[in-house]
Amino acid sequence: MAQTPKSPTGSSGTGKKATTAHSGNVLRVADLAQRKATPFEIIPPSDVLAAIAAELELLGLKKLRFEGKIEAQGRDDWQLTGHLGATVTQPCVISLAPVTTRVEESVERVFVKDTSEFEFETDGEEEIEVELDGDDSREPLGKTIDLDAILIESLALALPPYPRAEGAALEESQFTEPGEAAMTDEEAKPFAGLANLLKNKENTPKS
Repeated sequence: MAQTPKSPTGSSGTGKKATTAHSGNVLRVADLAQRKATPFEIIPPSDVLAAIAAELELLGLKKLRFEGKIEAQGRDDWQLTGHLGATVTQPCVISLAPVTTRVEESVERVFVKDTSEFEFETDGEEEIEVELDGDDSREPLGKTIDLDAILIESLALALPPYPRAEGAALEESQFTEPGEAAMTDEEAKPFAGLANLLKNKENTPKS
């Protein structure tokens, strides 16, 4: 995933130079400035948008931008703060019709050198870290910070979990015993009311 600078010199338009990664957007921690923030901006091209959409099972993805900064936090740790914006199209959970949503999400990560607050588990052949206090914004500090991975993870977490098209509704439920005619929701309503009436009578103290 390549960064798109706003000018040929790589300026972000704020008088600061945007980061440039020669192999994707993976930044070497050793190259980060200790005394000033390192800004970044990622605007993926169309082929990368298509790849991300396929990975996240989206019908469409456009206007994706991830920008922010990385700065030192103390002597050993680093903090990433940024903003993610994207327009996503997902299938409706009821009708499968396309549902388009604008996603705007603040992103924060703290990369810590001291890994004593993490547990490491093995998922197949891959080792994953688990933060002991449940704070998902904190991660162990490695030799690099992968901005692409953070972008995709943040977008996945920000997606609407149950996209629903306008006017889409669940079909009417039916209740029946094997071999008997089905009872619809509408037919069941009077019986539900009767059951509540009987329950109230049972709970009424006898005189």
